Amino acid sequence: MTASTRRTVLSLYMRVFRIARSWQAQSGVKSDTETERKYILQEAGTLFRQNQQLTDQESIKRSIEECEARIEIGLHYRNPHPRPTYLPPMGLATQKGRKLKAQQRLRKQAKPIYLQSHDET
Repeated sequence: MTASTRRTVLSLYMRVFRIARSWQAQSGVKSDTETERKYILQEAGTLFRQNQQLTDQESIKRSIEECEARIEIGLHYRNPHPRPTYLPPMGLATQKGRKLKAQQRLRKQAKPIYLQSHDET
């Protein structure tokens, strides 16, 4: 990891913590605010630890872009949880065969950048 990349990652990490510290739930309820703050801190810690071992510059760049996208979306919608993705048209395939593989490939291609770290559910 280059020095500039390290500085960028640490800057994003600190930005997430500053956002969590000043976060206010949209509902205005104190318990909701605390729950959302804990979620932000837990999610950031998990994802940064998960990506700590990355060495490929391209994958590091994708992770940085994902983090920036999730920050902007969270601030814009005032919701710390990632926005849901929807199945592509003809999204329900049989459990085996070519159609299932094609659907899995389409889902992977259609996954937005802010959800690249999340596994399929």
